Amino acid sequence: MVSWWSFSCWNSRKPIQLELEDGLTASDKLVPESCAFCNVSKEKGFNVVWEDDSFVAFEDIRPASMYHLQIVPREHIDSVKALGKTDVELVKRMADIAHHILDERNVPMNRRKIGFHIPPYYSVAHLHMHVQGLPYVSITKVLKYPVVGGFGKYQKGFSWFAEAGQTMRILERGGAVKISPS
Repeated sequence: MVSWWSFSCWNSRKPIQLELEDGLTASDKLVPESCAFCNVSKEKGFNVVWEDDSFVAFEDIRPASMYHLQIVPREHIDSVKALGKTDVELVKRMADIAHHILDERNVPMNRRKIGFHIPPYYSVAHLHMHVQGLPYVSITKVLKYPVVGGFGKYQKGFSWFAEAGQTMRILERGGAVKISPS
């Protein structure tokens, strides 16, 4: 089977499956050639600080804070909106990597912000976790990463940014991460 993906910011991780007459299979997913975060490497100009077979972490090219990195899965996933209950471990692993990197930089726990922008308020259609060691470099950067606590049954309030912990709790209960309370 060949998986064909749509490339808008609203798509999910679920491909349309097309059967080939000869029974041959191709790659289980196709990714947009224009995806800036597919195949991240030092050779492509990224300042890679950590990597393994599943994830890569690199310095943000427009840092919002004293330390600002991105962690991306090597697998193409469009955004946090494409994640489901089965992806809690993926987010947990990304958060663990984030804390490891910030530990190496001696960033105290109370000066860390780790999370995701929620579409359409993001710049690259590839899941990427922002890893920040505060302080922010300007007030406009502070406003770009608002964390709104949950209330009642909600893990987060109205916001275009979801912290890693909020994201995991939402996914664990089978919810979807979105701008509105979730």
